[in-house]
Amino acid sequence: MKPIPEPSSRPGAAPVAVSWECLTNTARDDRFRARLVLANVSDAAIAPGWRLYFNTARKPLAASATPGYAIEHLNGDLCRLGMPDGGPWLPGQRHVIDYDCLHWAISVTDAPLGFHLVTAEGEAIDLGDPRIAPFARPEQRMRTSYDLLPTEDAARRHRRNAGLRQLPEDEIGRITPRPVHARLGGATCRLSPGAPLVHDASLGREAALLSAMLAALPDGPPGEAGVELRLGAVALEDPSEEAYELEIGARRVCVRGRSAHGVFNGLQTLAQLLGPDGSLPLGQVLDAPRFAYRGMMLDVARHFSSVATVLRLLDCMAAYKLNRFHFHLTDDEGWRLAIAALPELTAIGSRRGVGASCLPPSYGSGARIEGSAGTGFYSAEEFVAILRHAHARHIEVIPEFNMPGHARAAVVAMRARYERLLAAGDRAGAEEYLLSDPDDRSEYESVQLWHDNVICIALPSVDRFIDTVVGEVCALYREAGAPLRVIHTGGDEVPAGAWLGSPLCRAKMEREGWTRIDQLHDDFVARCRAILARHGLGFAGWEETALVEVTGEGMRPNPRFAGPDFHAYVWNNAWGSGQEDCAYRLANAGYRVVLANAANLYFDLAYAKHPEEPGYYWAGFVETRHAFAFCPLDVRVTADLDPLGRPLDPRVLAAMQPLDAAGKERIAGLQGQLWGENAVDAGRIDYLALPRLIALAERAWSPDPGWQHVADEAQRAAAIERDWNEFANRLARRELPRLDRAPEPYRYRLPPPGVALQDGAAHANVALPGLALHYTVDGSEPSASGPRYQAPVPLAPGSRFRIASFDTRGRRSRIVSLILDTP
Repeated sequence: MKPIPEPSSRPGAAPVAVSWECLTNTARDDRFRARLVLANVSDAAIAPGWRLYFNTARKPLAASATPGYAIEHLNGDLCRLGMPDGGPWLPGQRHVIDYDCLHWAISVTDAPLGFHLVTAEGEAIDLGDPRIAPFARPEQRMRTSYDLLPTEDAARRHRRNAGLRQLPEDEIGRITPRPVHARLGGATCRLSPGAPLVHDASLGREAALLSAMLAALPDGPPGEAGVELRLGAVALEDPSEEAYELEIGARRVCVRGRSAHGVFNGLQTLAQLLGPDGSLPLGQVLDAPRFAYRGMMLDVARHFSSVATVLRLLDCMAAYKLNRFHFHLTDDEGWRLAIAALPELTAIGSRRGVGASCLPPSYGSGARIEGSAGTGFYSAEEFVAILRHAHARHIEVIPEFNMPGHARAAVVAMRARYERLLAAGDRAGAEEYLLSDPDDRSEYESVQLWHDNVICIALPSVDRFIDTVVGEVCALYREAGAPLRVIHTGGDEVPAGAWLGSPLCRAKMEREGWTRIDQLHDDFVARCRAILARHGLGFAGWEETALVEVTGEGMRPNPRFAGPDFHAYVWNNAWGSGQEDCAYRLANAGYRVVLANAANLYFDLAYAKHPEEPGYYWAGFVETRHAFAFCPLDVRVTADLDPLGRPLDPRVLAAMQPLDAAGKERIAGLQGQLWGENAVDAGRIDYLALPRLIALAERAWSPDPGWQHVADEAQRAAAIERDWNEFANRLARRELPRLDRAPEPYRYRLPPPGVALQDGAAHANVALPGLALHYTVDGSEPSASGPRYQAPVPLAPGSRFRIASFDTRGRRSRIVSLILDTP
């Protein structure tokens, strides 16, 4: 066998420049035409036999390429382009290849990424990402002939923002999420770094947190107030264990909670009220959460996130009283937690690139293995540190090990273990943790285009694998002193066709007398539940683990598993999917449900339909407002359009099953999802998560705003608009500046302004009133030191008006331009 080449470390620029363009989405509704331009920019010829590899979520069609070139999909999002009968690729020579892909391309996220060249000699050379041509023409911005959603532009934003206004200071809430009750006056007291602190003996961690908060205050005259941290009753009807009371007097500040977690929540409110000089408004806050489960999911399998990045996210979650961190540790593209008994899981499953003992490049991670965003894992010590950091902030970490689909990293790693031990003559040891049937001839393709990413669930070694992983994870939690109550087993998107060609699966079905593949799958779910139960753990999975195909009705709740120890995370509610009421059906059927609705709570989706806005959009575009306006117990209230901008069929809404009284009690809470395909680094995580995470916290913690009880549609819309206007002001003038003051400021998304030309003047506004807008009229880039927009700006003929929103540190949004033609 020819050895797999290691990527080149040659110095200097890449020898090939790559450009890409979407030519049109409208030739056919099921595909688009694209163009690659490849130029040899080196001073040497490239020998015949070269191949170009790249990643794309849009599957290319093999027979569609320009004659003389061969393009093919390999596995996952990895594709290959070659020129089978070509001669030498001379310096300066360009190759122009047109080809078709499935679906459409309307933004930079749809473009191919991570190009690398493999020469005829086998050398792999990273080329990076292509130069992407602008999406300027209508046929580049429409997905299909029935795409009714316009591309976002300055005028459209201006119209949408027109109902917002900047509120007076006293009309903007001072606490986020909005509390049950707050009475705050104009008088203040002051805390100083050395303020007296008294606390119950069991509140040592909370006292340490407060001491650190006070120590950050500037030195000055001693403050006049001391602080008490107490456990005790809170004057609310039926308060949760997280309830707290904050009393601020001239000489005494008292934080009282029903538990240490309640005291911690009170301290987060205290931190929001505490001025830079240590001042606090006198008054009282009584507060408790609406939902017990308020979560955030981070996928570190597609792109690895450092420990520091995870800790920053935990800090932000804690500041807004989120209490569950769903840690998506494994998927097809990576296994991110070291398991001592199975070192191949990270020796192979945590590494991506070109070479031996690794997974292939995905999501643009490139040929290079080390230093790539596709490579990395958490050691046991690092994982324990994350658990302790979360536990100190009263955040429960729920680890996810995705199976039986989305499991390619584990499958490949355990196959490598099998081959290593088999070569050493140890067949019994080789088969001990094998996850695949060597004779499986099943044909399938997953949503992410993998053909071999499903575990063979007929193998006894699969159960042994799960038990071993769970046992080690339990030990890590015990070492960290952190609670582990449930493990999430994934279970989503198992592709049709899996297991059908596996002799082992067929044999098991025959032994058991099963005639349907879902019976085999149900058996696997039951075995997983049993393994977790032996470890004292509850079972959690995506909605597919709780559903079964019912002839003539589609996917419906599986009565076999309904119960309080089965936690179903429901995600696929995209309007038009037919699954819009899945969460409510499961809750009514007896399942404990976490709402993870894609159309409102998928934070990896793009904020808006704009070519430069990163993120997918299969379930629609998710503005911060969509998370804020989510009605957990009646999603129909704010439903309007499907992902293509088409009005929803009233008959579909009328046929949705509502929650019954028992079902409402089984809605555990809400969770935001940040899948990792486009979360390429810490800055992108900040951008995608914030400020949507704050809107999630508002909806999960704060009292029900009652929009669903307003029968008149116009009045309901007005109530939502009024509440959104206040929240948008609160973000711009309180919470985003607070994120700017963090030790490492967060790089949240700044909304680009809306702009309209009216009567020869530029009129501007912004989705978050109170954000600073700065502009120029000469075409130069606006900066925080330039003129600030206060009123419409008259424009002379030939003016080039450019404007952006800015944070308090001078960081800006995408620039918006308006050019006034010369007469």
